[in-house]
Amino acid sequence: MNIASGRSPQLTLKLDSSEPDPASRWHDGATLAFLGGSLRLVLGTRHKEALREGNTLDLPLPPQATPRQIQDRAEAWLREEAKRLLQQVIEQKFLEGRTALALAGRRAPRLALSFAARGHWVEVHNADALRCNWRLIEQPMPVIEQAIARAIATLPPEGEGFDLFGTPFAAN
Repeated sequence: MNIASGRSPQLTLKLDSSEPDPASRWHDGATLAFLGGSLRLVLGTRHKEALREGNTLDLPLPPQATPRQIQDRAEAWLREEAKRLLQQVIEQKFLEGRTALALAGRRAPRLALSFAARGHWVEVHNADALRCNWRLIEQPMPVIEQAIARAIATLPPEGEGFDLFGTPFAAN
């Protein structure tokens, strides 16, 4: 007990329950995690769409854009890149790891982006879809490839189907 104030030292601590200031993270020149590295955000109206050039991401926003506008535009670009890149890796890993199924006519699973705050990077959603957390795009490429390859390895084999008359047959 703190004798000078008559209070316990724990009671004199100020607990900071406020949200972090978005202006400290979302501004011109800030960095954004991408494929194990970082991209520097550059605001400007030179382009009509967000454009990545090397380690910079040019966002089509005026210099006076709010932190929320910058965050929305940067994360929208990241989600689009995640869709494109993750689907590409899924197709590549499916052909590498499941050659028999691919040759039998089974298609690579489709991508469903997840926005969950908790959970695995990649989960089998159903027999023909993988659910990937969109923030997986922040990880290095070997981590992305490994997470997707592990999920593809757990895909269930195609089950039996039924012909026109309801007779079961095994899928090839």
